[in-house]
Amino acid sequence: MTNVEPSRPAEPGGQRRRPKIDIHGWIVLDKPVGMTSTHAVSAVRRLTSARRAGHAGTLDPLASGCLPIALGEATKTVPFIMEGRKRYCFTVRWGEERDTDDAEGRVVETSAARPKEADVRAALPGFTGTIAQVPPRFSAIKVEGERAYDLARDGEVVELEARTVEIGRLTLIDRPDADHAVFEAECGKGTYVRALARDLGRLLGTFGHVCALRRTAVGPFGPDDMISLERLEGLWHRAAAGEASLADALKPVETALADIPALAISRADAARLQRGQAVLLRGRDAPIIRGAVYVTASGLLVALAEVDHGEIVPKRVFNLAGLTSGAGR
Repeated sequence: MTNVEPSRPAEPGGQRRRPKIDIHGWIVLDKPVGMTSTHAVSAVRRLTSARRAGHAGTLDPLASGCLPIALGEATKTVPFIMEGRKRYCFTVRWGEERDTDDAEGRVVETSAARPKEADVRAALPGFTGTIAQVPPRFSAIKVEGERAYDLARDGEVVELEARTVEIGRLTLIDRPDADHAVFEAECGKGTYVRALARDLGRLLGTFGHVCALRRTAVGPFGPDDMISLERLEGLWHRAAAGEASLADALKPVETALADIPALAISRADAARLQRGQAVLLRGRDAPIIRGAVYVTASGLLVALAEVDHGEIVPKRVFNLAGLTSGAGR
């Protein structure tokens, strides 16, 4: 969407800071274990010199995998990715429940019982479809204005209410030994895999927690879209030498909008939308469409809008280079 060639690296000792530049698009980071989502965004932003950046869905430090990072105008489409389905591969360790419901927590319950594979498989249908799930006490959910994990770390007893979540698929894919089971899950917004492990363990007459977790997809982004931080750094160095472009790692802003219709309009009408004015669809060949759309002109993203009775009403306007300068021609 714009020129994303890096400026020259800073001088040794960091005496000169690279100027921030406008980059619009998505980098789908393969986040490593041990890194927070916030740190990952900071690393990508520092590497690309992007003016604005944000992630679409927190991934715990213990987890690896798909972390979509929005740059520039892509940050305006983050809610569409947040609403998308997510896929995970995770390993449950039987016999221990931990206060965080993952391997980083303190052991609070133990059991010598180990579930049989047939019993595990028989339990899975009860965890698919629309279910009620109590989030982990160590979660980002707010309780009277405070994050639950902050309260839990301070020793307070946090009682979270069950929430309705959607789990499209939950499959046992491996049983490497009696202590462990490997699952794949596809779920909607707000689902906690750690809570699945906890509740499965309790139902099966033992306890359980997540000891390994990898997110393999978020919305339209999957394994083929992911790039490691190391590869991104290598690409940056090749770009600095004129041998590559950081644009090779970028997905278009509109990738996040794959689930809503696209509507192409003239540059003159695009200029009206960018001023916050509604536009009428005219003529016999005007598309018959209603509801949410993303609007383009000359191949550039213009706005998110609602169409009703032939009128396009802008809801979110994008400011991508090259559009407004030629509008109306």
